[in-house]
Amino acid sequence: MKKILLPLLFIVSFLTGCATILGEPNQLLPIASQPNGASTTVTDERGYELYTGTTPTTVILPKSDGSYWGGKSFVVTISKSGFETIKLPVETNATGMYIGGNLLFGGLIGWFIVDSMGGNMYTLSVDGLNPKLSPQSNLSSVRTKEGISIVLLDDVPAYLHSELVKIN
Repeated sequence: MKKILLPLLFIVSFLTGCATILGEPNQLLPIASQPNGASTTVTDERGYELYTGTTPTTVILPKSDGSYWGGKSFVVTISKSGFETIKLPVETNATGMYIGGNLLFGGLIGWFIVDSMGGNMYTLSVDGLNPKLSPQSNLSSVRTKEGISIVLLDDVPAYLHSELVKIN
């Protein structure tokens, strides 16, 4: 009996992936804001609107698009009258269980076949969102007919500095 059981356990362990066994295909994302009562929209990488509501809330997000190594990404838009609108990216990353667990137990089958086909190998890049909304500023700006806005750097909210494009 031991001669059959030991090889059988060995084979079964290599046909499973650690993230598939221990992970979940969806993850909860708590979303709040300061102040509360802000409109919230969650869109995925294809532009599909997955959720619309107000803060505080909790959204269930799928971690995979169902394709081979198809981790999802999202944009959470939070807006409230009298405050600046905030767009926050939420990405998916490989979990430690996918990387380390398959190194020890799942092997190549776990890495390249079993875990990579579902969302269980991913985790969201943030545990929750709770941004402080900035009061809307009265920007003194010039808008050209091409859609370019010219503003002073001091008038641009700090969270938008990474999106600025130098043109000269």
